[in-house]
Amino acid sequence: MKDNYCVIMAGGIGSRFWPMSTPTKPKQFLDVLGMGKSLLQLTFERLTSIAPAENIYIVTNADYVDLCAEQLPQMNRAQILAEPMRKNTAPAIAYAAAKIHALNPNAKMAVAPSDHLILKENLFADTINKAIENAENDKLVTLGIQPTRPDTGYGYIEVDGSSKLAPGSTANVEQFREKPDLATAESFLASGNFFWNSGIFIWKTETILKSLHDFQPALYDLFTKEMGKYNTNSEQAMVNQCFADCEDISIDFAVMEHAKNVDVVVATFDWSDLGTWGSLYTHMDQDEHGNAVVGDNVTMIDSKNCIVNVPNDKLVMIQGLENQIIIEADGNLMILSQKDEQDLKKFLPMVQQKSPKFFD
Repeated sequence: MKDNYCVIMAGGIGSRFWPMSTPTKPKQFLDVLGMGKSLLQLTFERLTSIAPAENIYIVTNADYVDLCAEQLPQMNRAQILAEPMRKNTAPAIAYAAAKIHALNPNAKMAVAPSDHLILKENLFADTINKAIENAENDKLVTLGIQPTRPDTGYGYIEVDGSSKLAPGSTANVEQFREKPDLATAESFLASGNFFWNSGIFIWKTETILKSLHDFQPALYDLFTKEMGKYNTNSEQAMVNQCFADCEDISIDFAVMEHAKNVDVVVATFDWSDLGTWGSLYTHMDQDEHGNAVVGDNVTMIDSKNCIVNVPNDKLVMIQGLENQIIIEADGNLMILSQKDEQDLKKFLPMVQQKSPKFFD
C-alpha cells in the first residue's frame, strides 16, 4: 500500500445539520451517530485499510486545523493541510494532489468526504481497491451508489442505457447530472442506469494533475508552478497565495463533467452522505410510531415519524406533530418540516439576520 494515499475533505460547515453543527464546530467533528467517535474519526479509521496512516491527509479550513489535530492525535501536523479560505473542492484537490505527487510521483489517491456513514467497511475496502485497479489505467474513477428512492438532494451519475450494473461492476460514465427535481429523480430511478454521486474519487495523482492541466490550466499552473516548495517551510505561504488567486469551483464542474476517461464503480457497501437530518433518520432507532428520538427525557404523544435530538438534561414533551425535525443544541431550537429540509440553508440567513449573536 506504499503508493496508496487518501485525502479526507473536512472543510465544510455542515449548515444543513444546524443547530447541532455550527461554523465553530461543524458536523464532521461531532458524534452525530452516538458511537463515541466523530464522523472525522470514523472516516480516518476506515481509510487505514486503504493506505498507511502516514499516507492519509486531511484538507480542512485553517480554522479547523486544531480541531483535526485534537481529534486525531496520531496524525502528524504536516498531514493536516490548511485552506486559508473556502474555494470549493477543485482547489483543495489540486493542492493535495500536487503535494502528494511531489512526495511520490507513483501515488494513487483516494478522495473521501469526512461526513459519510459507511457500513460493511470490508466491502468498502474491496470497492476502493477495485477502483484503484481501474485508476492504474489512467482513469478518473468515482463510486456510484445504487439509488433506493428518487432523492432530490443528491447529484446523479448516468451510464449507458444498456448497462444494467450490479454492485461491484464498472462502466464508463456518460455524464454527471445535477440535483434533479422530483419528477426527474423518479425518471432516473425508473431507467435503472443512474447512480447517486458519492463524491468519492480515486485516481493517480499524475492523472488528475493532467486533467487539471487540460481543463483548468489556470488552476493547474497556480498549484504546480512551484512544486519544489511543497513539503518545505515555504509551502503554506505559497498555498495561501494560490487560494487567494484561484477560482471557486467544484471538481465536478472543473474536471469530471469534461473528462472522457471517467469510470464509475458501483458500491457494494451501505452508504449515506449524512447531508441532512432526514438522511440520518433511517440509521436511527425508531419507536412504534416511527419517531427517532435522541434524549433521555423526551415524551412523545400522538406524534409520528419525527426526528428528535435534544440534550439529555432537557425535559421535553412533544404532542401532535408529524414528519417534523426537532433539534436543540447549545440553547438553539429548530422545528422544521421534513419536506422542507433541503431549504434549511435558505432559511438560516433569515435566522442569522434576526439573531446574529447566536452565530458568533
